[in-house]
Amino acid sequence: MKQLLITILCLITSVVCHAQLAWFDGKKPITYSISGKTDPVVTVALQMFCDDMQQVTGMKPVAARQATVRIVQRKGSDDAFRLTVNDGHILIEGNGGRGTAYGILELSRLAGVSPWVWWGDVVPQRRSLLTLPDGFVSEQKPSVALRGIFLNDEDWSLRPWSCHTYEPGPEGRIGVQTYKRVFQLLLRLRANAIWPAMHEGTTAFFRVDGAKSMADSCGIIVGTSHCEPLLRNNVGEWDVSRRGRFNYKTNRQAVQDYWAERLKEVRCPDDYVFTIGMRGIHDSSMEGYTTNQEKFEALQQVIDDQQQLLRRHVGNPSRLMQMFVPYKEVLQLYEMGLRVPDNVTLMWCDDNYGYMTRFPNEREQHRTGGSGIYYHLSYWGRPHDYLWLTTTQPGLICQELHEAYRRNVRKLWIANVHDPKVAAYDLELFLDLAWNINSATPSTLCDHYRRWLCRQFGDKAGLLLFPAMHEFFRLCGQRRPEFMGWTQVELDKKKYERGLSPVSTIELNKHEAAGRLAAFARIKAAVWESEAYVRPELKDAFFAAITYPVFATEAMTRKMVGDEAESRRASDDILSLTAQYNALAGGRWNGLMDAAPRRLPVFGNVHAQLVNDTVNAPVAVMRQAADYDSATEGAVTVQMLGHSMQAVALPKGGELSYTFQLTETDDYVLRVATIPMQAVDSEDIRFSVSIDGADPQVFSLKEPFRSERWKLNVLRGQALRDLPVRLGSGMHTLEIRALDDHIVVDQWQLDNHPERQCYLIPADS
Repeated sequence: MKQLLITILCLITSVVCHAQLAWFDGKKPITYSISGKTDPVVTVALQMFCDDMQQVTGMKPVAARQATVRIVQRKGSDDAFRLTVNDGHILIEGNGGRGTAYGILELSRLAGVSPWVWWGDVVPQRRSLLTLPDGFVSEQKPSVALRGIFLNDEDWSLRPWSCHTYEPGPEGRIGVQTYKRVFQLLLRLRANAIWPAMHEGTTAFFRVDGAKSMADSCGIIVGTSHCEPLLRNNVGEWDVSRRGRFNYKTNRQAVQDYWAERLKEVRCPDDYVFTIGMRGIHDSSMEGYTTNQEKFEALQQVIDDQQQLLRRHVGNPSRLMQMFVPYKEVLQLYEMGLRVPDNVTLMWCDDNYGYMTRFPNEREQHRTGGSGIYYHLSYWGRPHDYLWLTTTQPGLICQELHEAYRRNVRKLWIANVHDPKVAAYDLELFLDLAWNINSATPSTLCDHYRRWLCRQFGDKAGLLLFPAMHEFFRLCGQRRPEFMGWTQVELDKKKYERGLSPVSTIELNKHEAAGRLAAFARIKAAVWESEAYVRPELKDAFFAAITYPVFATEAMTRKMVGDEAESRRASDDILSLTAQYNALAGGRWNGLMDAAPRRLPVFGNVHAQLVNDTVNAPVAVMRQAADYDSATEGAVTVQMLGHSMQAVALPKGGELSYTFQLTETDDYVLRVATIPMQAVDSEDIRFSVSIDGADPQVFSLKEPFRSERWKLNVLRGQALRDLPVRLGSGMHTLEIRALDDHIVVDQWQLDNHPERQCYLIPADS
């Protein structure tokens, strides 16, 4: 009897501890209720949730007085939400409309709905039961206040797809329904800001009927890019024949009138971010000024005048959300002592290839307006575009954003994307970190990516895929597919047609090319194996996110390094894969994927010559940075970064130590490969190396913007520094020390064959 009582008590305890709320029982639809007044974005999110649950349960949720899901919008402006399970119902409480919307869509996530349910064709799995444990609590709030995207370089993807396929209309128009889909994706990714598309040939956002109202209904704050002051789209809205030159020196009043026209249209200032400053019509230096001093004085006048325009037409400028972007040459003008009002957010930029160029100093970190990031996940420009596939290594994104956050860059984060669909994982990682900086760290990034793959395609497929996709990002880190021609853009047009160098010789030798092809063959085999475990309704999603980028990148390699016949086959394979992509989902995505943006030489039916290397001897010593024997405190191995995929970030003063053995006395070259980071905190970015306690040799990684060595660095994803040394046989010690912040070490090697022709470390791999 005593044993029976103990058993019964244990069972009761188990039931109490594991009590579940079945918020869908497979018999009747989910019920919901909304208490009090809510913003329009709550209605939008609720409709999305109902559509999600229709797919998951087969039943449309219904409104009811005594509902299982209860929704309350609280006062607040920080977008936070709280989701709790208590007394037989789920309570969603959100700060403001967006916070409430995020809470509603969090419930969709808990039901297994991917944010890419529409844009990625990630069809959710049908469920006959949805439960949450009693006492469940999820409280979330953003790490960064404003989080969003810049739709840029849309010419070969988003724009033709929108005006020809999704909502046929006037040439060049990205329509209101397209923007609605973009805004809904941003809501699912817990974002709240957009810089709309603005290229030549694209209808200006404010001229698309209903676009701004759609943004308002979705809770999306509208701003404009670094070269579009005060909510104007210069390329689409400045008419030279009517207004004259966009020149503040000779046409100041016309420019001011142009800005004032838009400001007079502003109804609710909180719905906007006002860009201040001035550049040329489209991403060029200010027109009419020659010297930096002239540009500095003119830009200061522009900023001062813009404050008066805002005061006159909108309201007290100290209470308006404003941003200033010290991008390209504007950074030099800013550092000459430009006075930017303290309430204005300073937007710090990468170098267009993912490496941050500047972080706020101690004084700037305490500005009222705070700091932001403008970060590229795609780019059009020198040394070479990458507008086809999104292959930025996740480790670079994670490392740079964590560094920014640590320096109090927490006001506004914007990612540049030419197409959100192709950018899927990198974009979600960027916005995940903006929402919760601890959602992934440099040391846990692999887990984040593995979970993403499993959520998209199921646990079995995701776990099988992860090693292959990890290897894919490693190969893309060595050379993006767009860079495989070893060509450049925006060169001297007198020397090169269209300013584009032709495909000729690439730096891979035969051994390295064979190794790259073999690695891709293994990846493709793993993709085929993984696809067998993907639900049939996810085949389109799998092709777009996995098969296309992997197989197309492999074909690009094969096209460059194969013989002429193989090169032609590879070129045909890319065209065939692209046609298949554009036929996905019954043709829904027709025109979204273009395999040859800007028709650059690398995309042609071409192949290249390989470097001829006759040295067959192995490298004396080679190490990945993470294979150190000792490291000082603060050294962090960054997953999914570098040719090694485990580069090591060092704080200022940090050191890595390696021991190694040589079998012969000889003259060697020590080659150290680092990630090509920028001097974000000081005038220089230096590291030193010392062998066997000898005087350290100091190297600087600082490169002038657009210098030739900077170009080679960003195309390679590494900065190389060589040191000739003579060493004897026996044991030795190498020490690598960071003399400034932002040093990230990737690989190193010792080679006693300086004539070796190679691209990779190790040179014999």
